[in-house]
Amino acid sequence: PSPATISEALSKVANKQVSIVHSVRAGRARWQRMASETASQNLSARLHSRQQVEQRFEELRQDLELENPPARIECFDISHSSGEQTVASCVVFDREGAKKSDYRKFNIDGITGGDDYAAMRQALTRRYQRLTRGEASLPDILLIDVGKGQMTQARDVFDALGVQDVLIIGVAKGATRKPGFETLFVGSHDNAVRLPADAGSLHLIQQIRDEAHRFAITGHRARRAKKRNSSPLEGIAGIGPKRRQQLLKHFGGWQEIERASIDDLAKVPGISKKIAEDIYAALHSA
Repeated sequence: PSPATISEALSKVANKQVSIVHSVRAGRARWQRMASETASQNLSARLHSRQQVEQRFEELRQDLELENPPARIECFDISHSSGEQTVASCVVFDREGAKKSDYRKFNIDGITGGDDYAAMRQALTRRYQRLTRGEASLPDILLIDVGKGQMTQARDVFDALGVQDVLIIGVAKGATRKPGFETLFVGSHDNAVRLPADAGSLHLIQQIRDEAHRFAITGHRARRAKKRNSSPLEGIAGIGPKRRQQLLKHFGGWQEIERASIDDLAKVPGISKKIAEDIYAALHSA
């Protein structure tokens, strides 16, 4: 049908005049132009960011008097709430910026809550055991928070795994803990370096460290939320989704299940006396 016929039909349905404007080429050209301009702006911003990162990598080599320019830097951080749901983060930067596909999070278990030394040792061991097997490239530099005494942990792990040619740099925050007052310990506690607050190399280190901190907090919060939202019956042998639903259906909610005695629990179809005892013990162990 012609545009006039369609316009007439739509006008009758809408009970008002409907006009059809037909300018496909002009419309497409306008959208194409906008898309091209946006893509060009994004590309320019990305190239500028990449050039800035490359420049800061080179400044880091010069400021620390490194023999070879670093190509890959990794940084770790630890996050937990009073020692619970501890997560370690590992972020990776190369000369193009953050390499998020290589980021890793480690759920830390089997340690005393709040022991950051043990948490860091576990994360470093798990990370570099894999890298020594050739699963990924070793970094040129490992950044670590020297304020928590983690530099020794990193050196011990590297020695145990036979990791060589990775420069460990400890980052100590100043007394005010404000950016720009950090002290870098390059290779050991005996080699302290203070960079100017406006040094591009220091800004690179701050950026990487802040990203590791952000990634650790994000991982910890996700683990904590998962723990809070999980069923208190998960992990009990013999209690799967079906039996959890039977318990909920029988008692009407988790609070009623927690108040139930062993005999009450054993009255639920499919729940034996032994399983009832396990449920009661799990719910009242705290």
